[in-house]
Amino acid sequence: MLIFAVTGMGGIGKTALAVETAHRARARGWFPGGTLFVDLRGYDDDPVTADQAVLALLDALGVRGADLPPTADRQYDVYRGLLAARQEQMLLILDNASDPSQYVPLLPGTDRHRVLITSRDRPDALAIRLIDLETLTPEESVALVARALHETDERDERPGREPDALRELAALCGHLPLALQIAAGMLRRRRHRDIASLVTEIREAGDPTVVLDGGSPGADLYGRSLVLRPVLETSYRRLPPDQARLLRLLCLAPGAETGAEAIAALAGLEPGSALRLLEELATTHLVTPVRSTARTAFGARWRAHDLVRAFGAGVVARDAGLREEGEAARERALAFYHRWADAADDRLRWLPGQVEPPRFGDRAQALAWFDQERAGLVAAVGWAVDERFADTATGLAECLAKYLEWRRFFDDWGIVAGIAREAAHRAGNRRAEAVAETHLGFALLYAGRSSEAVDAHIRSRDLFQDLDDLNSEASTWNNLGTALQHADRTDEAIAAHTRARDLHRASGNRHSEASTWNNLGLALQRVARTEEAIAAHTRARLLFQDLGDRHSEASTWNNVGLALRGAGRVEEAIEAHGRDLEICREFEDWFGEGQSLNNLALAHRAAGHPAEARTAYLQAAAAYTRANAPAEAAEAQSRADSLT
Repeated sequence: MLIFAVTGMGGIGKTALAVETAHRARARGWFPGGTLFVDLRGYDDDPVTADQAVLALLDALGVRGADLPPTADRQYDVYRGLLAARQEQMLLILDNASDPSQYVPLLPGTDRHRVLITSRDRPDALAIRLIDLETLTPEESVALVARALHETDERDERPGREPDALRELAALCGHLPLALQIAAGMLRRRRHRDIASLVTEIREAGDPTVVLDGGSPGADLYGRSLVLRPVLETSYRRLPPDQARLLRLLCLAPGAETGAEAIAALAGLEPGSALRLLEELATTHLVTPVRSTARTAFGARWRAHDLVRAFGAGVVARDAGLREEGEAARERALAFYHRWADAADDRLRWLPGQVEPPRFGDRAQALAWFDQERAGLVAAVGWAVDERFADTATGLAECLAKYLEWRRFFDDWGIVAGIAREAAHRAGNRRAEAVAETHLGFALLYAGRSSEAVDAHIRSRDLFQDLDDLNSEASTWNNLGTALQHADRTDEAIAAHTRARDLHRASGNRHSEASTWNNLGLALQRVARTEEAIAAHTRARLLFQDLGDRHSEASTWNNVGLALRGAGRVEEAIEAHGRDLEICREFEDWFGEGQSLNNLALAHRAAGHPAEARTAYLQAAAAYTRANAPAEAAEAQSRADSLT
C-alpha cells in the first residue's frame, strides 16, 4: 500500500502518532528523501484547501518567489514533477484532513513515495490502508497521567498516593489522550491539591468537558491549544441534520451500549433507516459498533464515547426545543424496553399448557435478550424519578424481577426495586408499591440483609391487605416466611407459610400452594421435624409435576434430598439430588446446578463415597463460576481440595 490513513475521533492522538512514527522511520533510514508535513486544518472554520497546501509543499521543496508558477494547474505540475524526479523515497504527511478534495490533488502520482493521512472521517474515496485508533486502556491512561506529572516534578507523589482516584479520573476522561493531557495539565497547576478534588469537581459538573476546558488551556507539541469541547463541536457541526439528530438522541440512551432496534425506537425511525445513519456516523468516529465475539440474533450494538455522550446531552439541555425532542425520544425508548421486557418475562414464566408468548421462541432467546440489554434496562428504570415516565418505568422494573433473580444480579435488583417503590409511592399507586416492596424484599434477602427483607415483606403484605387482594396477600405471607427463616425466626416462619398455604388452598391457586408447601418443608427442616418436611416437599413436587412446572419441580427434588439426608436415608437423597441436577441442566440454571452438585457431594460423603463427592464438588465449583457466584465456587473448590 502506498497511502495510509490514521483515523479516529478528535483528541485520540492521530497527529501525535503520525509525527512520532515519522521520526522513528527517519531514524531507521526509511525515508532518505525527507518528510513533508502539512496541517490541512480540516475541522477549522476555514480549512486549508489543496490549492493553498500545494504552495506550502512547493515552498518546502525550495520553489518560491519568482520560481513559483502563476496558476494552480502549473503549480501541481511542478509539485508532481519534483516528486517524480526525486529518487530517494519521501514521506508525505497530510494531517487533519476532513474531505478528499483536500488531499487527493496532493498525492504524489508515483509509487516511489509514501503518504500518511490523518482524519476524523474514514477516507473511502481511495484504496487506502486504514489504521483506526481506539481509546487507551485504563492502564495506559493511568500511566500517561502519572508520567506527565512525574516529568514535571519527580517529587509529585499523588499518582502513587491516590491510585483509585487516578483510575477514576482516567475513566472520567474516557481514556481519551486529549482529555488526559488536559487533566494532567490541570493537576500540574493544582500541585497542592489532590487528584480526588479534580475527580469530585468533574463528577459534580456532570459534563467532564465543562471542567476540563474550564482552566487556562495548555498547548501540545504542535502549538495547538489543548481544549476538548471545540474538538467535539466542530465534529458535530459538520454533520447533516439527520445524523446530528440521531447522535443527540443516542447520547440520551439509558445505557452506554444500545442495540440498533432500541436506537431506532429512540429516534422514531425504521430499523433499516436507523442502521444506515449509524453506519454513516461511524465513519466520523462519533459512534462505533461494539465488537463482540458472541453472535446475537438481535443485531449490532452501538455506542458513543463517554465524552461525546456528555457533550450531546449538554447540547440537548441548552435548547428548549431539543429538550422536548429528547423527552419524546426517551418516552419511545422506554416503551420499547417495556414491551420487549414484558415479552421476555412472559417467556421466562411460561408453563406448558399456557398460550405461547410472542417474540421469543424459547427461554434461551429471552435470557440472551435480557443479558444484552441489561445495563440499558436498569438505567431506564432510573427514569422513573421523572413523573412523565414513572408508570412505564415501574412496569419495566416488575418485568426485570424474574430475570435479575435468575441471573443473580442482586445489586441491580435492589436498585431497580427501590426506584420503583419510590416512584409508585409518589404516584399513589399502592398496588405497584406493594409489588416493588416484594421485589425489594427478595433482593435484600439474597444480599444477606434478612431483617430488612422481613420489613419489606411486611410492608408489602400490609399494602395488599389494604387493597383487599387476598391472593397477593397470601403470596406475601409465603415470602415473609422465607425471610423469617433466614432471620432465624423459624416458628414465625412456619406460621407464615402455613397461613399462606391455607389462603392459596382456599382460593384454588395450586401453583402458589405448591410453593408454600416447599417453603414450609424448609422451615420444618430447621426445627428437625424431618418426616413432616419430607411430606411437605413431596406434596409440593406432586403439585408442580401436575402443573408441568419442571423448574420448580427441581427445587422440590433438591429440598427433599436435604430432608432425606437429615433422616439418614442417604441413597434416596443421592437419587433426589440427581433428579434435581438433571432438570437444572435442562434449564441452564447454573446456580441451581451448583447447589444440586454441592448437596449431592454432601450426600456422597454421608454415604462414604469420597471420590464421587470430590467430583461433585469440582463440578459445583464450575457451575457456580458460570452463575456469577464466586464465593460459592471458592467454597466448593476448597471442599474438593480437602478430599484429595
